[in-house]
Amino acid sequence: MQQSDQQHQQFTRQDVEIISKETLFQGFFKMIKYRFKHKLFEGGWSETIEREMFERGHAAAMLPYDPVRDEVVLIEQIRVGALEHDNPWQLEIIAGMIDREEDAESVVRREAVEEAGVEIGQLEKVTSYYPSSGGCSEKLDVYVGQVDASTANGIHGLDYEGEDIRVHVVSRQQAYQWVIDGKFENGASIIALQWLELNQQRLKRQWHK
Repeated sequence: MQQSDQQHQQFTRQDVEIISKETLFQGFFKMIKYRFKHKLFEGGWSETIEREMFERGHAAAMLPYDPVRDEVVLIEQIRVGALEHDNPWQLEIIAGMIDREEDAESVVRREAVEEAGVEIGQLEKVTSYYPSSGGCSEKLDVYVGQVDASTANGIHGLDYEGEDIRVHVVSRQQAYQWVIDGKFENGASIIALQWLELNQQRLKRQWHK
């Protein structure tokens, strides 16, 4: 095969052979062990590869933005993944897991009420991405949603889920400065705030009516 053909070759799901799939752990989340082969860029097939994968379903996240006040609504809560790091309390955007009965937009609207006590108007999709595809199957849909930031305040969350969530309302400029300063350690929050910085003028024209 010519070098140029190799560089432009596009593999698909059909170019993977799953040999076995074993559930190692089933609890709140699931751990699966895969044995598989895949086609190689230079031709032929790989040897059998074994990988453990964390299965936690798919999720949706949303940055509430007020185009009138030019403010965003953020939340802060303790996160188990950061318990032994510098700051277990993470500054984030609203997010939740997608159940089979819901779509992503319904999830972020519901979570906005549960986590921040706000109602969302118009929604715009930012992107979908895998936060850690090297070992986790989760895919995350990211949105920016229209909100009246003056209605956001207080402590929220569901008691039966052990949630203790504090709401922050800050200017768009301040939130973006926090991205520059490295205050956010959550990928979806960084992506949404960077996207907003690039698209805020258009959203103001569309949403500020």
